[in-house]
Amino acid sequence: MPGTIESLWPQVYEAFQDVDVILHAGDLHVSDVIEELETLAPTYVCAGNGDLDVEHHKLQDLWLGGLGGVQVGLVHKFPTPRRADASRLQKKVDQIFGEHLDVVIYGHTHLAEVHGVADRVYINPGSPTLPNNLSTRHGTIGFMHIRQKQIEVELMQIEERGLSLLERYSHT
Repeated sequence: MPGTIESLWPQVYEAFQDVDVILHAGDLHVSDVIEELETLAPTYVCAGNGDLDVEHHKLQDLWLGGLGGVQVGLVHKFPTPRRADASRLQKKVDQIFGEHLDVVIYGHTHLAEVHGVADRVYINPGSPTLPNNLSTRHGTIGFMHIRQKQIEVELMQIEERGLSLLERYSHT
């Protein structure tokens, strides 16, 4: 939230009503958004390069955790799989996280995309308020559904009256 809006879009609150966990890959710009998201579900947050003066006890450089039997890593800056081969991506995972991951969630570019590379899913949910680093407007969010280690990702466009599907990706 680049400070030009007071809170997240109502469509985001409605969409997150029944989620189990919220993962935010950084560039909050204000710490209040962490408290807002915490009212919906446990929230884990990574600091982004836009969070220089943001302080909050939940703001970390990275987060690692198991969700539904899947190992997930959350970080702000990570090479986009569109521009990096499998060996470079693996080297970065080893360097940043130091352990096996099934999913890497990252931010930084604010560009919604999902890629499967060498048995790992890479997700950038984009930005709900500053998509593609352009201007404050309706952006994107992502959902990850995990069922018996099958991962389904839905990238959603926020619209005036709700959400629309941008992309769906499945990984087993």
